[in-house]
Amino acid sequence: MAMKPTGKRLSAQHVFYRNTHAKLPVITHGKGIYLYDNKGNRYLDGAGGAAVVCLGHGNRRIIEAMHEQAGKIAFCHLSAFSNEPILELSNEICKLTPEGQNRVYFTSGGSEGVETAIKLARAYHVERGRPQKFRIISRSISYHGSTIGALSMTGHHKRRAKYLPMLIPFPRISTCYCYRCPFHLSPKSCHIECAWDLERAILADEPETIAAFIVEPVIGSSAPAVQPPPEYFRIIRKICNKHDVLLIADEVMSGMGRTGKFLAMQHYGVTPDMSVISKGISSGYFPLGAVLVHRDVFKVIQRSRTGKFIHGNTFAGNPLGCAVGLEVLKYLNEEKLIERVEVLGKYFSTKLKKLKRHPFVGDIRCLGLLAGIEFVRSRKSRRPFFPDWEVGDLVAQRCRENGLYVYPGGGSMDNEAGDHILLAPPYIIQEKELDLLVEILDQSLAEVTRELEIRLEELRKNPPGKVLPMPRRRR
Repeated sequence: MAMKPTGKRLSAQHVFYRNTHAKLPVITHGKGIYLYDNKGNRYLDGAGGAAVVCLGHGNRRIIEAMHEQAGKIAFCHLSAFSNEPILELSNEICKLTPEGQNRVYFTSGGSEGVETAIKLARAYHVERGRPQKFRIISRSISYHGSTIGALSMTGHHKRRAKYLPMLIPFPRISTCYCYRCPFHLSPKSCHIECAWDLERAILADEPETIAAFIVEPVIGSSAPAVQPPPEYFRIIRKICNKHDVLLIADEVMSGMGRTGKFLAMQHYGVTPDMSVISKGISSGYFPLGAVLVHRDVFKVIQRSRTGKFIHGNTFAGNPLGCAVGLEVLKYLNEEKLIERVEVLGKYFSTKLKKLKRHPFVGDIRCLGLLAGIEFVRSRKSRRPFFPDWEVGDLVAQRCRENGLYVYPGGGSMDNEAGDHILLAPPYIIQEKELDLLVEILDQSLAEVTRELEIRLEELRKNPPGKVLPMPRRRR
């Protein structure tokens, strides 16, 4: 299992990590679905670097394509020049998009893509003589990016809290989250109230100002793999058309085949006005993203007085990034990996169900190779753990100690509470490796369960007042 340690002694004293207290393993290289650190430890990349690395690590084709393009031209600015890779990549992408979604605006990543989409929505309405339209509706449980505009639309309280004075107060609606239905209804009798909540929000306050509705077709990090009822997006599309509101699909995590379709929205037979993709578009080999734009939106900009969309990012659409994206797309198509994800997803979903044996596993969700496991104190009441217990992080840490990387998260209930992990392995993973992933996760959950049972027993003996710290585990 272990590789020979590199022997290098590296200091992190000058790195500003997201968690300033973190003691992170130093990864030296990767191969296929595995990562290796400088101490010789191996980790199965069960989250694909947060749903990024779809083709695995060390893919020679992608590396050679990058090398070849770097030998030609690595950068030229799109305000003055085009390049061959951007032309080829846009053509190949549009072979896979729904009818009408035939223009591609490239960015350097997901947050940039979301910012591009909301600015384009604004420009679209202004050019049509409707400058009063500027507000964007989003959902209460969502994550759309870390930049100010994207964070303004994000519903994840923990990510927003410190920056609230800086954020735009855009309206939000309820999320279709059947496990925790905001209307306390069942799928058989709910009449898809979560979809009709959009129309209520549009009509509630200055409806003429609503420019767009942004939504994750399948939720990513804020509530991994939460999916809507089949009729949800047909109702959403109808409401958007009725009120002249653009529909923006945030597919940064769910796009590029992650759910078994090129775009997750294709599961629901609805075409958005814009789709934002990133992460898997370059399989992590280069920062890249794109906004897929419907021709009706593009034509409004094209036929405007100047024909310009005043917006741009320095590294967006550069030839090196597009050459990587092109090779990724070719590899996906030639190896039929998106079709493979659909098949593997069913196998993965079945295997994950065995984890229900753990009493603190509340909900397991899976579509393609995007899965989420939610943890609860009580399966019957679905009551979450205390936020400061950070159960998602605890599970992720134990998994890493056992040789598996998963992506933890929280805050999917009542702003602060709610713990989960996200699973998004590379598309090249084999069934036996999915078995290993679930086996390590099963072992890790068993170990964490014992710690949580001890903690809850202590809490029963010493009820509230002071919340006791998590017990230290002997190493």
